Amino acid sequence: MQKAWAALAQFQARAISPHHERYSFPFLRGSYFVYRKIDVMRVAAIAKSVSSEPTYLDVGCGYGDFLKHVREFIPKAEGLEVDESMFYGLGIAKPDYVRIEDARWIEKKYDLIFVGWMEPGQDFRDPVSKNTDVIVTTLDQGLSLAAEFDGHGFERVASWRTPSWEDVNTEIMNRYYTSMPEQKRTELSRLRGAHNLWYVYAKPAMRDTVVGALKSQIESEQPTDRYDFEQVLDECGYGYLEKGGDSAIPGPLWQVHF
Repeated sequence: MQKAWAALAQFQARAISPHHERYSFPFLRGSYFVYRKIDVMRVAAIAKSVSSEPTYLDVGCGYGDFLKHVREFIPKAEGLEVDESMFYGLGIAKPDYVRIEDARWIEKKYDLIFVGWMEPGQDFRDPVSKNTDVIVTTLDQGLSLAAEFDGHGFERVASWRTPSWEDVNTEIMNRYYTSMPEQKRTELSRLRGAHNLWYVYAKPAMRDTVVGALKSQIESEQPTDRYDFEQVLDECGYGYLEKGGDSAIPGPLWQVHF
């Protein structure tokens, strides 16, 4: 971790944009899934369809990058992180709303559980399934495994896709930090996968409620209501509802499939 922290400092010294580091150093400065504000608002809307003051748990929240934005809409949202060294090893203050705890020992019921990261080899779908009726999960092929809840009493009721952080980082490096002909950069950009998948699961009794809330949220979405770092995604060819990239889910990025 100390070496990673030193590498981050070197990158910051020559970075063209302060927002590039969240994709080049996702462990320290971002998350292992790419999101916009509309993703946060979609998840919050789903949670609020279950309860006006929903209980919310982010499993594998890391430093809480996504969670802190969710808390703008759900102030009492909590996070679980099993690796205490990521805070104490670097002297980073742990927020009070993040608990150092193994997800296999979840005992409290939540209105919505968000699974943003699952270490390879881990599988805590059973305890998650027992403690909520609604789950939102992200699946980055090759990294986040066992994040699908079909067969655990849930139905997949909606899905959409966002870019993978790897592809965004590659485009950033090729575009801003590597000397190459524009034609070559364009050719390389066509190889990206944009393969981070967002799945919304619900128990059968909650299906209509969740789907209705998500549809209402989509109808009211304003892409101009955004975080500053979203400009990087647009510059790299990952715009809202932009087409392109090979994925198990067809259609434009951020387009919801029911």
